[in-house]
Amino acid sequence: MTNLTPPSELLTRMTERYANGEIPWHHELPPPEVIALAEALPPGRFLDLGSGLGRACIYMAQRGWTCDGVDFVAQATETSRERAEAAGVAERAHFHTASVAALDFLTEPYDLILDVGCLHAQTPEDGEAYARHVKRLLKPGGQYVLFAHLTNETDPDTRQWTTEAEIYHLFLPDLTVERIERGTTTIGESTWASAWFWMRA
Repeated sequence: MTNLTPPSELLTRMTERYANGEIPWHHELPPPEVIALAEALPPGRFLDLGSGLGRACIYMAQRGWTCDGVDFVAQATETSRERAEAAGVAERAHFHTASVAALDFLTEPYDLILDVGCLHAQTPEDGEAYARHVKRLLKPGGQYVLFAHLTNETDPDTRQWTTEAEIYHLFLPDLTVERIERGTTTIGESTWASAWFWMRA
């Protein structure tokens, strides 16, 4: 599945990072928070937004979930398909090259929707579209789990990441925030405030 508008600055930058191997999220296993979800929840339908090299989808598929991963970098989705095939889960892990703001091609609801580091890079307009799709695709009672880099800057033209207030604006009151884990993330010499959000429809 391919569904892309003309390349944005973000898409161009991310495509170059994959081509150059500058991808610190290339680990084989997903974050511990995702592993904990797999251990706690019965298998269902899973959607990973900004799926990268497919690690979360492959891990969940190995545990019986039916998975869709969406990433706008073609190299990422192609590699994800190869990795799913090698892991023996290609029938349960499907990858789509598309913007997370253009998910009309997805119609069946999901028990669990995950985002590890995608929403915080979206423009305000794409963030609004993204949130509409999440709310449309999440089953009643389903979970949306988000990891985001945070900033205190309120001007969308100057800030690099997103704000906690904007996350609430996008998803509340349609979703309920059940838990937040705040912390920091360090990549190279840069450190940002970050947080995990667990929300439920």
